[in-house]
Amino acid sequence: MPENTDITLESNANESRRLTKTQVLTMISAASLNFSSMLCYSILGPFFPQEAMKKGVSDTVIGIIFGCFAMCNFLSSLILGKYIVQIGAKFMFVAGLAFSGVATILFGLLDRAPDGTIFIVMCILVRCVDAVGFGASITASFSILAKTFPNNIATAMGGLEIFTGLGLVLGPPLGGILYQTFGYEVPFIAIGCLILLMVPLNIYVLPQYDSLPGKESFWALIKLPKILLMAFTIFSLSACLGFLDPTMSLFVIDTFHLKVGYVGLVFLGLALSYSISSPLLGLISDKLPALRKWLVIVGSLGTAVCFFMLGPAPVFHIESKLWLFIFVLVLDGFCIGLSGIPVYPEMLSAAYEKGFEEGLSTLGLISGLFSAMWSTGSFVGPTLGGFLNEKLGFKWASACQGLAPLLAFVLSFIFYTWEAHKNKKRSSSLESNSTAQEREPLLQEES
Repeated sequence: MPENTDITLESNANESRRLTKTQVLTMISAASLNFSSMLCYSILGPFFPQEAMKKGVSDTVIGIIFGCFAMCNFLSSLILGKYIVQIGAKFMFVAGLAFSGVATILFGLLDRAPDGTIFIVMCILVRCVDAVGFGASITASFSILAKTFPNNIATAMGGLEIFTGLGLVLGPPLGGILYQTFGYEVPFIAIGCLILLMVPLNIYVLPQYDSLPGKESFWALIKLPKILLMAFTIFSLSACLGFLDPTMSLFVIDTFHLKVGYVGLVFLGLALSYSISSPLLGLISDKLPALRKWLVIVGSLGTAVCFFMLGPAPVFHIESKLWLFIFVLVLDGFCIGLSGIPVYPEMLSAAYEKGFEEGLSTLGLISGLFSAMWSTGSFVGPTLGGFLNEKLGFKWASACQGLAPLLAFVLSFIFYTWEAHKNKKRSSSLESNSTAQEREPLLQEES
């Protein structure tokens, strides 16, 4: 019998290591979403500002057109995350893809709109529709992944970040080539059609999860200290990445006198290091949950140091060198993954520890909050970063941006130290109570 039991346990362990058909199909679906959404997001940078200027749009309004996406994404993520059970995770995912695909195609047709106010209003409206679709799909994707991979969500999300980085890397050069070859419309129409082709695929592939609406609310969720800490960590990382969009290329060109074609290669350092390291960090986060807090703490500190060294900050009196700049970017990509990958499972564990139901309703709340905080950082980062860069220059602006992850590091260190002290105190109290109960019958017998 013991031998048979060992064989059974071993076979169960081997089966648990293998991905089921549902898990494989879900990963394919989520990977296609991550890749296409980042591809769609990143193609605008190389040529849309120039086209908008031809339509009489100022730099400030161009920033608003970019920023409205993040704000609409913030609002839609919170609302859709709350009502994901009523809407249905699969329907939300597929409908979001359809909205995003149509909006992307429509954005490619806006060069035919009249110059001035009409063009601006149409751009904002279409970007808002795209943001709602993107927010719906991403929120549903997080929830479906957490439901499909209950024991290794960080590993699954870490693996998917490869496709996120791939979309960010390929977007600018692909968009630039299509724009130069075929004009303004083709990049958006091509990617929009690609997204629409994914709709019937995901109708067939994605699993259907039915669940009852939960009693919990966003207010109950964000009152938890660890949830607030993780939300601010995500905001700080997103803001740091967003800061680089309007500022880094100008600094590289002015300081190192690189041609515009080589600037994209500099961006590769951050994207590749993040994408390559994320699967390993996700695996570590799942296999060693006790290390998650250290990943968050060290990653936040490392991100802060990287932004102080990007310039580097004038207080260090270090001359800017291209090799140093690229090295810091590579290290920054690793540090952002270090603190960003464990955040979602940390939020899940915090909610479950406080009695939240282990179902789709809770997953929707956490996914919505995660997406909303990332969107907030994506809006604040480039907006504030552009202002600081204009007033202070890139070296001081990047150092100021590094204050956000530095604050996340300080708060994380304080919170986890307090949590460890509280748990130690609780365990010692339980141990003393247990010892007293064990001694009590002996004392009664003696009396």
